[in-house]
Amino acid sequence: MKIKKIDQICDFLNTVDSCSDGVWLMSPCGDIYNLKSKPPQYTAIAALLGTEGDTLELWCDNKEDEVKFFKFFQEHPEV
Repeated sequence: MKIKKIDQICDFLNTVDSCSDGVWLMSPCGDIYNLKSKPPQYTAIAALLGTEGDTLELWCDNKEDEVKFFKFFQEHPEV
């Protein structure tokens, strides 16, 4: 899932925390951020808020977790 620059960081991180398996962001340069681990999560959030915010791709290891992000996207269509 491609995502744009987001302003709803708390809602986004709550969605990540509610996931049971891995949640990942990948930059156009190939950097992969594990959002379930706090240190990479901070780096990924900085990328989301910065210039790479509209070029990152999100994916989940678990299809049920993807549903949580689809709900997040429905609640925040600007993302």
